[in-house]
Amino acid sequence: MLTIRHLKLNLNIWAVLSFIFILLVILPNLNIVLNVFNEPNENWNHIKEYLLKDYLVNSVILITFTGFFTIIIGTSLAWMISIYDFPLRAFFKWGLVLPLAIPPYIAAYTYQGLLNYTGVIQTFLRNSLNISVQQKYFDVMSPEGAIFIFTMFLFPYVYIITKSFLEKQSAALIENARVLGRNSFEIFLYVVLPVSRAAIVGGVSLVILEVLNDYGVVKYFGIPTFSTAIFKTWFAMGDLDSAVKLSAILMCLVFSLLMLEKFLRGRKKFSYTTAKYSPISRIKLEGIKGKLAFGYCLMIFSLGFLIPTLQLVHWAFLTYQSILSIRLLGLILNSLLVALFSSSVIVIIAIIIANNCRINENLLSKIYSKVTVIGYSIPGAVIAIGVIVFFVNFDKQLFWFYKMLNPNSSKLVLSTSIVMLIFAYTIRFLAIGYNSIEAGFEKIGTKFHEASRTLGMSVTRTFFKVDLQMLKPAILGGFLLVFVDILKELPLTLILRPFNFNTLATKSFEYANDEMIHEAAISSLIIILISAISIYYFYKVGDKED
Repeated sequence: MLTIRHLKLNLNIWAVLSFIFILLVILPNLNIVLNVFNEPNENWNHIKEYLLKDYLVNSVILITFTGFFTIIIGTSLAWMISIYDFPLRAFFKWGLVLPLAIPPYIAAYTYQGLLNYTGVIQTFLRNSLNISVQQKYFDVMSPEGAIFIFTMFLFPYVYIITKSFLEKQSAALIENARVLGRNSFEIFLYVVLPVSRAAIVGGVSLVILEVLNDYGVVKYFGIPTFSTAIFKTWFAMGDLDSAVKLSAILMCLVFSLLMLEKFLRGRKKFSYTTAKYSPISRIKLEGIKGKLAFGYCLMIFSLGFLIPTLQLVHWAFLTYQSILSIRLLGLILNSLLVALFSSSVIVIIAIIIANNCRINENLLSKIYSKVTVIGYSIPGAVIAIGVIVFFVNFDKQLFWFYKMLNPNSSKLVLSTSIVMLIFAYTIRFLAIGYNSIEAGFEKIGTKFHEASRTLGMSVTRTFFKVDLQMLKPAILGGFLLVFVDILKELPLTLILRPFNFNTLATKSFEYANDEMIHEAAISSLIIILISAISIYYFYKVGDKED
Protein backbone atom coordinates (compact mmCIF):
# COMPACT_ATOMS: atom_id res chain seq x y z
CA MET A 1 0.00 0.00 0.00
CA LEU A 2 2.84 2.37 0.86
CA THR A 3 4.51 1.65 -2.51
CA ILE A 4 1.35 2.57 -4.46
CA ARG A 5 0.95 5.83 -2.56
CA HIS A 6 4.63 6.59 -3.10
CA LEU A 7 4.22 5.93 -6.83
CA LYS A 8 1.24 8.28 -7.04
CA LEU A 9 3.19 10.97 -5.22
CA ASN A 10 6.03 10.70 -7.73
CA LEU A 11 3.66 10.80 -10.66
CA ASN A 12 1.92 13.86 -9.22
CA ILE A 13 5.20 15.72 -8.76
CA TRP A 14 6.09 15.40 -12.45
CA ALA A 15 2.52 16.12 -13.56
CA VAL A 16 2.00 19.13 -11.28
CA LEU A 17 5.31 20.74 -12.20
CA SER A 18 4.60 20.16 -15.91
CA PHE A 19 1.18 21.75 -15.56
CA ILE A 20 2.64 24.82 -13.83
CA PHE A 21 5.32 25.30 -16.48
CA ILE A 22 2.88 24.85 -19.38
CA LEU A 23 0.53 27.36 -17.75
CA LEU A 24 3.34 29.90 -17.50
CA VAL A 25 4.07 29.43 -21.22
CA ILE A 26 0.43 29.99 -22.16
CA LEU A 27 -0.52 32.92 -19.90
CA PRO A 28 1.58 35.73 -21.49
CA ASN A 29 0.31 34.84 -24.96
CA LEU A 30 -3.21 34.58 -23.61
CA ASN A 31 -2.81 38.13 -22.27
CA ILE A 32 -2.36 39.40 -25.81
CA VAL A 33 -5.61 37.76 -26.91
CA LEU A 34 -7.53 39.17 -23.92
CA ASN A 35 -6.12 42.70 -24.22
CA VAL A 36 -6.63 42.98 -27.97
CA PHE A 37 -10.31 43.80 -27.39
CA ASN A 38 -9.47 46.97 -25.43
CA GLU A 39 -11.00 50.19 -26.76
CA PRO A 40 -8.84 51.50 -29.67
CA ASN A 41 -7.10 54.85 -29.14
CA GLU A 42 -6.01 57.59 -31.52
CA ASN A 43 -2.61 55.99 -32.16
CA TRP A 44 -4.24 52.73 -33.22
CA ASN A 45 -6.72 54.50 -35.50
CA HIS A 46 -3.81 56.29 -37.19
CA ILE A 47 -1.80 53.05 -37.54
CA LYS A 48 -4.79 51.17 -38.93
CA GLU A 49 -5.63 53.84 -41.49
CA TYR A 50 -2.18 54.86 -42.74
CA LEU A 51 0.50 52.34 -41.71
CA LEU A 52 -0.94 48.85 -41.24
CA LYS A 53 -1.07 48.12 -44.97
CA ASP A 54 2.66 48.91 -45.35
CA TYR A 55 3.54 46.66 -42.41
CA LEU A 56 1.57 43.80 -43.91
CA VAL A 57 2.79 44.28 -47.49
CA ASN A 58 6.46 44.58 -46.50
CA SER A 59 6.28 41.52 -44.22
CA VAL A 60 4.62 39.43 -46.92
CA ILE A 61 7.17 40.53 -49.56
CA LEU A 62 10.09 39.66 -47.29
CA ILE A 63 8.81 36.21 -46.34
CA THR A 64 7.67 35.36 -49.89
CA PHE A 65 10.91 36.15 -51.71
CA THR A 66 13.16 34.96 -48.89
CA GLY A 67 11.25 31.68 -48.77
CA PHE A 68 11.51 31.26 -52.55
CA PHE A 69 15.27 31.90 -52.75
CA THR A 70 16.11 29.82 -49.66
CA ILE A 71 14.23 26.90 -51.22
CA ILE A 72 16.30 27.20 -54.40
CA ILE A 73 19.66 27.53 -52.66
CA GLY A 74 19.03 25.16 -49.74
CA THR A 75 17.49 22.38 -51.83
CA SER A 76 20.08 22.56 -54.62
CA LEU A 77 22.95 22.43 -52.11
CA ALA A 78 21.34 19.53 -50.22
CA TRP A 79 20.97 17.64 -53.53
CA MET A 80 24.57 18.27 -54.57
CA ILE A 81 26.06 17.34 -51.19
CA SER A 82 23.91 14.19 -50.90
CA ILE A 83 24.20 12.89 -54.49
CA TYR A 84 27.58 14.01 -55.80
CA ASP A 85 31.22 13.80 -54.80
CA PHE A 86 33.46 16.74 -55.75
CA PRO A 87 36.47 18.66 -54.36
CA LEU A 88 36.06 19.76 -50.70
CA ARG A 89 32.61 18.18 -50.44
CA ALA A 90 33.40 16.91 -46.92
CA PHE A 91 34.17 20.47 -45.80
CA PHE A 92 31.16 22.05 -47.47
CA LYS A 93 28.87 19.42 -45.92
CA TRP A 94 29.12 21.16 -42.54
CA GLY A 95 30.68 24.43 -43.71
CA LEU A 96 27.45 25.40 -45.50
CA VAL A 97 25.74 25.42 -42.09
CA LEU A 98 28.11 28.12 -40.78
CA PRO A 99 26.04 31.09 -42.09
CA LEU A 100 23.68 30.31 -39.19
CA ALA A 101 26.52 31.37 -36.87
CA ILE A 102 26.13 34.96 -38.10
CA PRO A 103 22.90 36.63 -36.91
CA PRO A 104 21.21 38.47 -39.82
CA TYR A 105 21.45 41.86 -38.06
CA ILE A 106 25.26 41.47 -37.88
CA ALA A 107 25.34 40.44 -41.54
CA ALA A 108 23.24 43.49 -42.43
CA TYR A 109 25.62 46.12 -41.13
CA THR A 110 28.65 44.12 -42.30
CA TYR A 111 27.45 44.11 -45.91
CA GLN A 112 26.45 47.74 -45.65
CA GLY A 113 30.02 48.52 -44.59
CA LEU A 114 31.38 46.40 -47.43
CA LEU A 115 29.24 47.94 -50.16
CA ASN A 116 28.93 51.62 -49.21
CA TYR A 117 30.97 54.43 -50.79
CA THR A 118 33.89 54.09 -48.38
CA GLY A 119 33.69 50.28 -48.29
CA VAL A 120 36.44 48.02 -49.53
CA ILE A 121 34.67 47.10 -52.79
CA GLN A 122 33.95 50.62 -54.07
CA THR A 123 37.29 51.88 -52.80
CA PHE A 124 39.08 49.14 -54.73
CA LEU A 125 37.11 49.88 -57.91
CA ARG A 126 37.87 53.62 -57.69
CA ASN A 127 41.50 53.55 -56.60
CA SER A 128 42.83 50.38 -58.25
CA LEU A 129 40.72 49.99 -61.38
CA ASN A 130 39.68 53.65 -61.87
CA ILE A 131 36.05 52.57 -62.23
CA SER A 132 33.28 54.87 -61.03
CA VAL A 133 30.03 53.14 -60.12
CA GLN A 134 26.47 54.25 -59.55
CA GLN A 135 25.48 54.04 -55.90
CA LYS A 136 22.13 52.45 -56.64
CA TYR A 137 23.85 49.22 -57.69
CA PHE A 138 25.53 48.96 -54.27
CA ASP A 139 22.58 50.04 -52.10
CA VAL A 140 21.93 47.09 -49.81
CA MET A 141 19.69 49.11 -47.46
CA SER A 142 16.47 48.25 -49.28
CA PRO A 143 13.86 45.47 -49.31
CA GLU A 144 15.94 43.71 -51.98
CA GLY A 145 19.00 43.98 -49.74
CA ALA A 146 17.06 42.60 -46.77
CA ILE A 147 15.91 39.65 -48.89
CA PHE A 148 19.55 39.01 -49.85
CA ILE A 149 20.65 39.10 -46.19
CA PHE A 150 17.84 36.81 -45.00
CA THR A 151 18.42 34.39 -47.87
CA MET A 152 22.19 34.08 -47.46
CA PHE A 153 22.08 33.64 -43.68
CA LEU A 154 18.90 31.57 -43.25
CA PHE A 155 19.08 29.12 -46.18
CA PRO A 156 20.89 26.53 -43.96
CA TYR A 157 17.54 25.73 -42.33
CA VAL A 158 16.31 24.35 -45.66
CA TYR A 159 19.71 22.82 -46.46
CA ILE A 160 20.07 20.97 -43.13
CA ILE A 161 16.58 19.45 -43.04
CA THR A 162 16.50 18.51 -46.73
CA LYS A 163 20.02 17.03 -46.69
CA SER A 164 19.21 14.98 -43.60
CA PHE A 165 16.07 13.68 -45.28
CA LEU A 166 17.86 12.74 -48.52
CA GLU A 167 20.75 11.00 -46.78
CA LYS A 168 18.42 8.80 -44.76
CA GLN A 169 16.25 7.72 -47.67
CA SER A 170 16.65 4.48 -49.57
CA ALA A 171 18.63 4.77 -52.79
CA ALA A 172 16.02 2.63 -54.56
CA LEU A 173 13.96 5.54 -55.91
CA ILE A 174 16.96 7.32 -57.38
CA GLU A 175 18.58 4.14 -58.69
CA ASN A 176 15.31 3.07 -60.35
CA ALA A 177 15.02 6.47 -62.00
CA ARG A 178 18.57 6.13 -63.32
CA VAL A 179 17.82 2.66 -64.71
CA LEU A 180 14.78 4.11 -66.47
CA GLY A 181 17.06 6.56 -68.27
CA ARG A 182 16.31 9.75 -66.34
CA ASN A 183 19.12 12.28 -66.18
CA SER A 184 20.16 14.08 -62.98
CA PHE A 185 17.98 17.11 -63.57
CA GLU A 186 14.89 14.97 -64.25
CA ILE A 187 15.56 12.86 -61.13
CA PHE A 188 15.86 16.03 -59.06
CA LEU A 189 12.69 17.53 -60.53
CA TYR A 190 10.42 14.46 -60.63
CA VAL A 191 11.77 12.28 -57.79
CA VAL A 192 13.69 14.27 -55.21
CA LEU A 193 11.44 17.34 -55.00
CA PRO A 194 8.17 15.38 -54.50
CA VAL A 195 9.56 13.03 -51.83
CA SER A 196 11.36 15.91 -50.07
CA ARG A 197 8.36 18.22 -50.02
CA ALA A 198 7.68 17.87 -46.31
CA ALA A 199 11.34 18.45 -45.43
CA ILE A 200 11.59 21.51 -47.70
CA VAL A 201 8.38 23.02 -46.33
CA GLY A 202 9.55 22.35 -42.78
CA GLY A 203 12.84 24.13 -43.44
CA VAL A 204 11.33 27.13 -45.19
CA SER A 205 8.74 27.52 -42.42
CA LEU A 206 11.62 28.02 -39.96
CA VAL A 207 13.10 30.61 -42.34
CA ILE A 208 9.80 32.49 -42.48
CA LEU A 209 9.45 32.46 -38.69
CA GLU A 210 12.97 33.88 -38.37
CA VAL A 211 12.18 36.65 -40.88
CA LEU A 212 9.01 37.62 -39.01
CA ASN A 213 10.94 37.52 -35.72
CA ASP A 214 13.72 39.80 -37.05
CA TYR A 215 14.04 43.34 -35.80
CA GLY A 216 17.71 44.17 -36.39
CA VAL A 217 17.81 43.94 -40.20
CA VAL A 218 14.55 45.75 -40.93
CA LYS A 219 15.27 48.46 -38.35
CA TYR A 220 18.80 49.09 -39.67
CA PHE A 221 17.59 49.12 -43.29
CA GLY A 222 14.58 51.32 -42.46
CA ILE A 223 11.91 48.86 -43.64
CA PRO A 224 8.60 49.22 -41.77
CA THR A 225 7.35 45.78 -40.66
CA PHE A 226 5.33 44.46 -37.74
CA SER A 227 8.39 44.01 -35.52
CA THR A 228 9.59 47.61 -36.04
CA ALA A 229 6.03 48.85 -35.54
CA ILE A 230 5.73 47.01 -32.20
CA PHE A 231 9.01 48.54 -31.02
CA LYS A 232 7.96 52.01 -32.17
CA THR A 233 4.54 51.95 -30.52
CA TRP A 234 5.99 50.68 -27.26
CA PHE A 235 9.25 52.67 -26.99
CA ALA A 236 8.50 55.86 -28.93
CA MET A 237 4.80 56.24 -28.15
CA GLY A 238 4.57 54.34 -24.86
CA ASP A 239 1.34 52.84 -26.22
CA LEU A 240 1.03 49.30 -24.92
CA ASP A 241 -2.54 48.82 -26.22
CA SER A 242 -1.54 49.51 -29.84
CA ALA A 243 1.53 47.29 -29.45
CA VAL A 244 -0.74 44.48 -28.23
CA LYS A 245 -3.04 44.88 -31.23
CA LEU A 246 -0.11 44.78 -33.66
CA SER A 247 1.19 41.70 -31.83
CA ALA A 248 -2.18 40.01 -32.17
CA ILE A 249 -2.24 40.64 -35.95
CA LEU A 250 1.28 39.27 -36.27
CA MET A 251 0.25 36.20 -34.26
CA CYS A 252 -2.65 35.65 -36.67
CA LEU A 253 -0.25 35.93 -39.62
CA VAL A 254 2.11 33.39 -38.04
CA PHE A 255 -0.60 30.87 -37.27
CA SER A 256 -2.05 31.28 -40.77
CA LEU A 257 1.38 30.46 -42.19
CA LEU A 258 1.67 27.44 -39.89
CA MET A 259 -1.71 26.19 -41.12
CA LEU A 260 -0.53 26.72 -44.70
CA GLU A 261 2.60 24.71 -43.86
CA LYS A 262 0.45 21.79 -42.67
CA PHE A 263 -1.54 21.96 -45.89
CA LEU A 264 1.56 22.10 -48.10
CA ARG A 265 3.12 19.16 -46.30
CA GLY A 266 0.04 17.16 -47.19
CA ARG A 267 -0.70 13.65 -46.00
CA LYS A 268 1.71 11.89 -48.33
CA LYS A 269 4.47 10.06 -46.50
CA PHE A 270 7.48 8.27 -47.92
CA SER A 271 9.14 5.49 -45.96
CA TYR A 272 11.32 2.48 -46.54
CA THR A 273 9.62 -0.47 -48.20
CA THR A 274 11.83 -2.89 -46.28
CA ALA A 275 13.64 -2.86 -42.97
CA LYS A 276 16.96 -2.60 -44.82
CA TYR A 277 17.94 0.45 -46.76
CA SER A 278 21.11 1.46 -48.53
CA PRO A 279 22.56 4.95 -48.52
CA ILE A 280 22.72 6.91 -51.73
CA SER A 281 25.81 6.04 -53.76
CA ARG A 282 27.34 9.38 -54.70
CA ILE A 283 28.41 10.14 -58.27
CA LYS A 284 31.95 11.50 -58.60
CA LEU A 285 32.04 14.73 -60.57
CA GLU A 286 35.22 15.36 -62.50
CA GLY A 287 36.45 18.02 -64.88
CA ILE A 288 34.25 21.04 -65.49
CA LYS A 289 31.28 19.56 -63.59
CA GLY A 290 33.35 19.06 -60.46
CA LYS A 291 34.71 22.60 -60.73
CA LEU A 292 31.21 24.05 -61.19
CA ALA A 293 29.90 22.18 -58.14
CA PHE A 294 32.89 23.33 -56.09
CA GLY A 295 32.50 26.91 -57.37
CA TYR A 296 28.80 27.04 -56.51
CA CYS A 297 29.37 25.79 -52.95
CA LEU A 298 32.35 28.12 -52.50
CA MET A 299 30.33 31.12 -53.71
CA ILE A 300 27.48 30.48 -51.27
CA PHE A 301 29.90 29.73 -48.41
CA SER A 302 31.85 32.92 -49.13
CA LEU A 303 28.78 35.16 -49.34
CA GLY A 304 27.17 33.58 -46.28
CA PHE A 305 30.18 33.25 -43.98
CA LEU A 306 33.71 33.86 -45.24
CA ILE A 307 33.39 37.42 -46.63
CA PRO A 308 31.45 38.97 -43.72
CA THR A 309 33.68 37.22 -41.18
CA LEU A 310 36.87 38.48 -42.82
CA GLN A 311 35.41 42.00 -42.94
CA LEU A 312 34.62 41.85 -39.22
CA VAL A 313 38.14 40.61 -38.47
CA HIS A 314 39.55 43.58 -40.44
CA TRP A 315 37.37 46.04 -38.50
CA ALA A 316 38.35 44.36 -35.23
CA PHE A 317 42.04 45.05 -35.92
CA LEU A 318 41.19 48.70 -36.57
CA THR A 319 39.28 49.22 -33.31
CA TYR A 320 40.53 46.69 -30.77
CA GLN A 321 42.61 49.26 -28.84
CA SER A 322 39.54 51.34 -28.02
CA ILE A 323 37.08 48.45 -27.61
CA LEU A 324 39.10 45.98 -25.51
CA SER A 325 38.27 47.31 -22.06
CA ILE A 326 36.51 46.47 -18.83
CA ARG A 327 33.21 47.38 -20.51
CA LEU A 328 33.64 44.63 -23.09
CA LEU A 329 34.37 42.19 -20.28
CA GLY A 330 31.13 43.31 -18.64
CA LEU A 331 29.22 42.68 -21.89
CA ILE A 332 30.73 39.19 -22.16
CA LEU A 333 29.86 38.39 -18.53
CA ASN A 334 26.29 39.71 -18.93
CA SER A 335 25.78 37.65 -22.09
CA LEU A 336 27.31 34.46 -20.70
CA LEU A 337 25.59 34.62 -17.30
CA VAL A 338 22.11 35.32 -18.63
CA ALA A 339 22.53 32.70 -21.37
CA LEU A 340 23.93 30.09 -18.96
CA PHE A 341 21.22 30.64 -16.35
CA SER A 342 18.37 30.80 -18.88
CA SER A 343 19.63 27.71 -20.72
CA SER A 344 19.83 25.78 -17.44
CA VAL A 345 16.26 26.76 -16.52
CA ILE A 346 14.98 25.82 -19.97
CA VAL A 347 16.70 22.42 -19.98
CA ILE A 348 15.40 21.59 -16.48
CA ILE A 349 11.83 22.51 -17.46
CA ALA A 350 12.18 20.57 -20.73
CA ILE A 351 13.37 17.48 -18.83
CA ILE A 352 10.43 17.65 -16.41
CA ILE A 353 7.82 18.05 -19.15
CA ALA A 354 9.40 15.43 -21.45
CA ASN A 355 9.69 12.88 -18.63
CA ASN A 356 6.10 13.51 -17.59
CA CYS A 357 4.92 13.03 -21.19
CA ARG A 358 6.86 9.78 -21.34
CA ILE A 359 5.53 8.24 -18.10
CA ASN A 360 1.98 9.54 -18.63
CA GLU A 361 1.05 8.78 -22.20
CA ASN A 362 -2.38 10.42 -22.46
CA LEU A 363 -4.15 13.28 -24.22
CA LEU A 364 -2.88 15.86 -21.74
CA SER A 365 0.75 14.89 -22.33
CA LYS A 366 0.22 15.24 -26.09
CA ILE A 367 -1.17 18.73 -25.52
CA TYR A 368 1.86 19.58 -23.36
CA SER A 369 4.25 18.52 -26.13
CA LYS A 370 2.42 20.77 -28.62
CA VAL A 371 2.31 23.77 -26.25
CA THR A 372 6.08 23.71 -25.72
CA VAL A 373 6.68 24.70 -29.36
CA ILE A 374 4.32 27.70 -29.23
CA GLY A 375 7.06 30.09 -28.12
CA TYR A 376 9.36 29.36 -31.03
CA SER A 377 6.50 29.91 -33.47
CA ILE A 378 5.74 33.38 -32.11
CA PRO A 379 8.09 36.30 -32.94
CA GLY A 380 10.16 37.64 -30.08
CA ALA A 381 8.56 41.10 -30.15
CA VAL A 382 5.12 39.52 -29.65
CA ILE A 383 6.34 37.39 -26.74
CA ALA A 384 7.95 40.47 -25.22
CA ILE A 385 4.68 42.44 -25.27
CA GLY A 386 2.79 39.49 -23.78
CA VAL A 387 5.39 39.11 -21.02
CA ILE A 388 5.28 42.85 -20.23
CA VAL A 389 1.48 42.78 -19.83
CA PHE A 390 1.72 39.63 -17.70
CA PHE A 391 4.40 40.99 -15.36
CA VAL A 392 2.82 44.44 -14.99
CA ASN A 393 -0.45 42.80 -13.91
CA PHE A 394 1.48 40.40 -11.66
CA ASP A 395 3.28 43.32 -9.98
CA LYS A 396 -0.03 45.09 -9.40
CA GLN A 397 -1.36 42.01 -7.63
CA LEU A 398 1.76 41.75 -5.45
CA PHE A 399 2.11 45.45 -4.64
CA TRP A 400 0.71 44.89 -1.12
CA PHE A 401 3.44 42.34 -0.54
CA TYR A 402 6.15 44.69 -1.82
CA LYS A 403 4.85 47.44 0.52
CA MET A 404 4.95 45.03 3.43
CA LEU A 405 8.60 44.23 2.75
CA ASN A 406 9.56 47.82 1.93
CA PRO A 407 7.19 50.78 2.55
CA ASN A 408 9.01 52.76 -0.18
CA SER A 409 8.82 49.98 -2.73
CA SER A 410 8.09 50.73 -6.36
CA LYS A 411 4.92 49.37 -7.95
CA LEU A 412 6.98 47.62 -10.63
CA VAL A 413 9.55 45.24 -9.15
CA LEU A 414 9.64 42.08 -11.29
CA SER A 415 8.74 44.12 -14.39
CA THR A 416 12.02 46.01 -14.18
CA SER A 417 14.24 43.05 -13.30
CA ILE A 418 16.25 40.44 -15.16
CA VAL A 419 13.60 37.89 -14.12
CA MET A 420 11.27 39.13 -16.85
CA LEU A 421 13.94 38.67 -19.53
CA ILE A 422 14.80 35.13 -18.38
CA PHE A 423 11.08 34.28 -18.28
CA ALA A 424 10.71 35.46 -21.89
CA TYR A 425 13.76 33.48 -22.99
CA THR A 426 12.20 30.39 -21.42
CA ILE A 427 8.98 30.80 -23.41
CA ARG A 428 10.80 31.58 -26.65
CA PHE A 429 13.37 28.77 -26.59
CA LEU A 430 11.67 26.00 -24.60
CA ALA A 431 10.85 24.21 -27.87
CA ILE A 432 14.54 23.83 -28.74
CA GLY A 433 15.42 22.31 -25.39
CA TYR A 434 12.32 20.14 -25.33
CA ASN A 435 12.89 18.72 -28.83
CA SER A 436 16.44 17.73 -27.92
CA ILE A 437 15.40 16.09 -24.63
CA GLU A 438 12.43 14.33 -26.26
CA ALA A 439 14.74 12.94 -28.98
CA GLY A 440 17.08 11.74 -26.24
CA PHE A 441 14.28 9.91 -24.45
CA GLU A 442 13.21 8.28 -27.72
CA LYS A 443 16.78 7.16 -28.37
CA ILE A 444 17.26 5.47 -24.96
CA GLY A 445 13.80 3.91 -25.08
CA THR A 446 11.90 2.57 -22.06
CA LYS A 447 13.59 -0.81 -21.56
CA PHE A 448 15.93 0.25 -18.75
CA HIS A 449 13.27 2.48 -17.19
CA GLU A 450 10.80 -0.40 -17.01
CA ALA A 451 13.45 -2.77 -15.65
CA SER A 452 14.20 -0.33 -12.83
CA ARG A 453 10.50 0.09 -12.04
CA THR A 454 10.10 -3.70 -11.96
CA LEU A 455 12.87 -3.86 -9.33
CA GLY A 456 10.82 -1.55 -7.11
CA MET A 457 12.45 1.83 -7.70
CA SER A 458 10.17 4.86 -7.84
CA VAL A 459 9.73 6.97 -10.96
CA THR A 460 11.85 9.80 -9.56
CA ARG A 461 14.69 7.55 -8.32
CA THR A 462 14.63 5.71 -11.66
CA PHE A 463 15.00 9.01 -13.47
CA PHE A 464 18.01 10.15 -11.44
CA LYS A 465 19.72 6.75 -11.20
CA VAL A 466 19.00 5.39 -14.70
CA ASP A 467 17.43 7.76 -17.21
CA LEU A 468 19.52 10.86 -16.40
CA GLN A 469 22.80 9.01 -16.90
CA MET A 470 21.85 7.97 -20.44
CA LEU A 471 20.24 11.31 -21.22
CA LYS A 472 23.40 13.40 -20.68
CA PRO A 473 24.33 13.75 -24.42
CA ALA A 474 20.82 15.01 -25.25
CA ILE A 475 20.91 17.39 -22.29
CA LEU A 476 24.27 18.80 -23.39
CA GLY A 477 23.05 19.13 -26.98
CA GLY A 478 19.86 20.91 -25.96
CA PHE A 479 21.75 23.18 -23.58
CA LEU A 480 24.26 24.26 -26.24
CA LEU A 481 21.56 24.92 -28.84
CA VAL A 482 19.55 27.06 -26.43
CA PHE A 483 22.69 28.83 -25.18
CA VAL A 484 23.70 29.91 -28.69
CA ASP A 485 20.20 31.10 -29.60
CA ILE A 486 19.96 33.19 -26.43
CA LEU A 487 23.41 34.63 -27.09
CA LYS A 488 22.24 35.83 -30.53
CA GLU A 489 18.71 36.93 -29.52
CA LEU A 490 18.01 40.61 -30.16
CA PRO A 491 14.29 41.63 -30.12
CA LEU A 492 13.47 40.08 -26.72
CA THR A 493 16.61 41.46 -25.12
CA LEU A 494 16.13 44.98 -26.49
CA ILE A 495 12.57 45.22 -25.17
CA LEU A 496 12.85 43.41 -21.84
CA ARG A 497 16.39 44.06 -20.58
CA PRO A 498 16.70 46.00 -17.32
CA PHE A 499 17.84 49.60 -17.46
CA ASN A 500 21.53 49.97 -18.39
CA PHE A 501 21.87 46.22 -19.07
CA ASN A 502 23.60 45.31 -22.32
CA THR A 503 24.66 42.06 -23.96
CA LEU A 504 27.01 41.39 -26.87
CA ALA A 505 23.99 41.29 -29.20
CA THR A 506 22.40 44.55 -28.03
CA LYS A 507 25.71 46.42 -27.94
CA SER A 508 26.61 45.26 -31.47
CA PHE A 509 23.27 46.50 -32.71
CA GLU A 510 23.58 49.82 -30.85
CA TYR A 511 27.03 50.45 -32.34
CA ALA A 512 25.74 49.71 -35.83
CA ASN A 513 22.60 51.80 -35.33
CA ASP A 514 24.80 54.72 -34.26
CA GLU A 515 26.89 54.36 -37.46
CA MET A 516 29.82 52.89 -35.49
CA ILE A 517 29.99 49.61 -37.39
CA HIS A 518 33.74 49.20 -36.93
CA GLU A 519 33.29 49.24 -33.15
CA ALA A 520 30.64 46.52 -33.41
CA ALA A 521 33.11 44.02 -34.90
CA ILE A 522 34.66 42.50 -31.77
CA SER A 523 31.41 41.76 -29.94
CA SER A 524 29.99 40.38 -33.19
CA LEU A 525 32.99 38.11 -33.69
CA ILE A 526 32.63 36.71 -30.17
CA ILE A 527 29.02 35.75 -30.93
CA ILE A 528 30.04 34.21 -34.27
CA LEU A 529 32.95 32.29 -32.73
CA ILE A 530 30.81 30.69 -30.02
CA SER A 531 28.07 29.86 -32.54
CA ALA A 532 30.54 28.40 -35.06
CA ILE A 533 32.14 26.16 -32.43
CA SER A 534 28.70 24.86 -31.48
CA ILE A 535 27.80 24.22 -35.13
CA TYR A 536 31.07 22.39 -35.68
CA TYR A 537 30.32 20.19 -32.68
CA PHE A 538 26.89 19.22 -33.97
CA TYR A 539 27.61 18.76 -37.65
CA LYS A 540 31.17 17.47 -37.64
CA VAL A 541 31.75 15.62 -34.37
CA GLY A 542 28.12 14.47 -34.38
CA ASP A 543 28.62 12.77 -37.76
CA LYS A 544 31.46 10.66 -36.35
CA GLU A 545 29.29 9.51 -33.44
CA ASP A 546 26.60 8.37 -35.87
